[in-house]
Amino acid sequence: MAAAVPRFDQWLSTEQVHHLSRTLSDPRSFAEERDEAHERFQRLPIEPNPLFRGYGYFSNVDLSALEPETVGPAVALPPAIPGAIRVVQDASGTRVDVPPELRSAGIEVRTLAELWSGPDTGVAQFLRNAEQPTDKLSALATALLNRGYRLEIPDGYTEPVRVQDFTVLSNPHEAISVRRSVRAGTGAQLLVTEEVYATPGAPTAQRLYASSTDLDLGDRSKAVYLTVHAPDLRTVSIYRRTATTGEAGRLGWLWNGFGGFRTKIRNQTSLTGRGSHVDDLQTFYGAKDQAFDSSVDLTHVATDTHGQSITRGVFRDTSRGMSRGLVRIEHSAAKTVVFISEHAMLLSPGARSDTIPILEILCRDVKATHSTSVAPVDPEKVFYLESRGMEQHAAIRMIGEGYLSYVLDRAPIAGLRDTLYPDLAARWDGQEIEWRPDAFPSLPALDVAGSEATPEWRFDSKMR
Repeated sequence: MAAAVPRFDQWLSTEQVHHLSRTLSDPRSFAEERDEAHERFQRLPIEPNPLFRGYGYFSNVDLSALEPETVGPAVALPPAIPGAIRVVQDASGTRVDVPPELRSAGIEVRTLAELWSGPDTGVAQFLRNAEQPTDKLSALATALLNRGYRLEIPDGYTEPVRVQDFTVLSNPHEAISVRRSVRAGTGAQLLVTEEVYATPGAPTAQRLYASSTDLDLGDRSKAVYLTVHAPDLRTVSIYRRTATTGEAGRLGWLWNGFGGFRTKIRNQTSLTGRGSHVDDLQTFYGAKDQAFDSSVDLTHVATDTHGQSITRGVFRDTSRGMSRGLVRIEHSAAKTVVFISEHAMLLSPGARSDTIPILEILCRDVKATHSTSVAPVDPEKVFYLESRGMEQHAAIRMIGEGYLSYVLDRAPIAGLRDTLYPDLAARWDGQEIEWRPDAFPSLPALDVAGSEATPEWRFDSKMR
């Protein structure tokens, strides 16, 4: 008989939390917050909204063997992208490389260790957008915080800034919890890629990756934040991403899920600047017993704001998907235009997905629409391709890839579909996307540009 999954209170003890706090030399303000987060972890539910507790798909998770203070050698890295800021989180800690020309322009990147040892004002800025955890997993991420940095781009710096952020898991019981605090000043142009991988070798137990990102965008700033989630199939992941937009600001959230065992994503964006625009685009490929749980929250506060949320997933075997989107239009948000779309394709009888779009409209002068569907692959399309000489499995694969391409082609990154295709092809073939010293799956230089779907999305120059 299989052993029962340990209770949540066995995942992390008070002694572990206090020892981690002492090891990292937490300032008093955060030491108290870490303790409170651990207390909340003990008592809060995984899903705070009772309407969605039946859809979480968080079974068979056992994080009782986590070692949040695990240390190890630094991973090998690919050649740096010229002119880009590079941040690496691995067993050795956090490493940051900022080109001299960016430092001289006033762009700062301070690691968690530097923030903790600096003045209280730096700590307050780093934690400014932090909120009290409302669910068990976000509380766990705060209690385990052991990596992080704050990026600041000054007002008036309009040259494109490229950040390549790597997290590489390499130890069996690893727990990496990262917090990113980003302030992009007036007129800034920013492209961040968050890439999550694992080194080869099957771990003996589940491990944790927690990612918390806060973007504070100034007036007329443009930012694209692309996540490629491709760890091994024993990794439990928690994402929390928040943003506020300035006047005439533009933000693109892009999230692409390929790996991981259980993954929860929480995106919250507040359009507080008049004329701001947000695109939240997500794709998922689920196989075996993977499960993805995504929640998107767009809150329109200012007038003349535009938003769209498009989520698509392809699920096979016994994988699970859950996506829900909430659009809230406040009384002050006249002339809002927003669209939310959530769709899933099921390729196996054992696969399942739930899609739940929600509109909460408190203002009359708006345009808000939504669409949703969960369905198997269209047999007529399969038959059409078979009649042209394709094998059935190849036809289904082509349809599934095209289904996800609908989202990727709307991303404000030129050729994103072709860039991510090797990862998707590997997962479709049943392979894991591994970080090897001689074959890195990292992203190349990227070009932020418009497309037929988003023609106005062009930065002033190429983003490297």
